Amino acid sequence: MSRFVIKTMVLLFLAMNVAPASGAESIRVGFFPNLTHAQALTGKATGHFEKKTGARIEWRSFNAGPSAMEALISGAIDIAYVGPNPAVNAYIRSNGTALRIIAGAASGGAALVVRQDGGIKSVKDFRGKRIASPEFGNTQDIALRHWIKTQGFVPNRDLKIMTIKNPDILMLFQQKSLDAAWVPEPWVTRLLQEGSGAIFLDETKLWPEGKFTTAVLVVRTDFLQRKRDLVKRFVNAHVELSEWIRLHPNEAKKTINGELANIMKKPLPEKILNESFPRITITYDPFVSSIMSSARHAWELGYLPGVGINPPDLAQAFDLSLLNETLRKRHFPEVRQMKPAKRDR
Repeated sequence: MSRFVIKTMVLLFLAMNVAPASGAESIRVGFFPNLTHAQALTGKATGHFEKKTGARIEWRSFNAGPSAMEALISGAIDIAYVGPNPAVNAYIRSNGTALRIIAGAASGGAALVVRQDGGIKSVKDFRGKRIASPEFGNTQDIALRHWIKTQGFVPNRDLKIMTIKNPDILMLFQQKSLDAAWVPEPWVTRLLQEGSGAIFLDETKLWPEGKFTTAVLVVRTDFLQRKRDLVKRFVNAHVELSEWIRLHPNEAKKTINGELANIMKKPLPEKILNESFPRITITYDPFVSSIMSSARHAWELGYLPGVGINPPDLAQAFDLSLLNETLRKRHFPEVRQMKPAKRDR
């Protein structure tokens, strides 16, 4: 089947370029140009959110979770795709008023990568090494620091943890100035293919059934209260896109990479896309237990703002009612809030 025919089928299925009426409501949506934000990239490319909500979608691209959450808290955006740790941070900073987590977006797709020639063969070999995460306090940073702690290391005494942007991590791998990094896809694959890296630990090995949240869908609380039906239509479109991506991975990869090219002016190389995409599970399930556990890890590390001697209470951080209404109508199993999951190690 030709690429033209495949693309035509994609456009027909998702009803591309369906424009809302001129007087339609608008939704300002934040996202990252990352594979873990696949629903946003697919929806932006195809106009599926416009079709399903009847609203104008104003897309706002961000490069970091904290800046996206600042925009949400300030009222500059209404809905956002973001990592779970920045979302939890913003929730706690606002005393539980700023946002609600209303769905999941992605699971998996993160790993601890070491340089093949860096001399790291076992855990004890990390002593004295330089290890990076993409951003202080982000989801991978918390995962790295929690794991380092469980292995008995003390940062800045036994080893050095640095926060470095993903492109610079790759450059430092190539220059042999960095020994390891805990990164998300597609940077895991880029470090493997372009930085002579090897996966030391796939984070899926640390979680029950390999399921842990790397991206969620959040909404500003006052927007949810004022526009609940509109948000419900957005969630419905999000579920549809999640299922379409799961069932049509090859077409989805082409659509996502085309949108990445529009945003970044350069698509991901096909070899990197094909290796990295299967490591990510695109899903509407937020895997609440993994978010609660990750938040507890952040609290134990002292990285949650204004939290005292007890772990944060995140009971009100989730509003999965709209997601479950959508799932019931589709005869899909509902997503339920659970107790924190224990990691295997």
